[in-house]
Amino acid sequence: MADELSAIFGALADPTRRAMLARLAVGEASVTELAEPFAISLPAISRHLRVLQEAGLVSRRRSGQWRPCRLDAAGLTRADAWMAPYRQFFTERFDRLGDQLAAPNSAAPIPATINPTVPSPAVPNPTGKEDHVGSSS
Repeated sequence: MADELSAIFGALADPTRRAMLARLAVGEASVTELAEPFAISLPAISRHLRVLQEAGLVSRRRSGQWRPCRLDAAGLTRADAWMAPYRQFFTERFDRLGDQLAAPNSAAPIPATINPTVPSPAVPNPTGKEDHVGSSS
């Protein structure tokens, strides 16, 4: 499964291939139709399609002389299944953050270490002596 996921996420890493998948989510398209919005050659589009096919994200069928491409949901389903535990993790974290922000004490000021526009409070000198660094006396 790891090799399948590597191929899927590798295919999704390219913005041209993601745009091609977005187009195919609307419906089947020919290679020429997929190439229209891009300023690249048909052979380059074919190479992108091959990567998407090898990753299991796109399939092609023959209809006479027309070979339409279509989105293959199986590859996206495998990627979605792999991401599901992470989605749950982040959903729980965002829910806890929402609860904290909704709590009555959530209106506390931001500490100066986080907000540089608020001056930090004076830190007492543990020796009890005044620090005259940089003074001329």
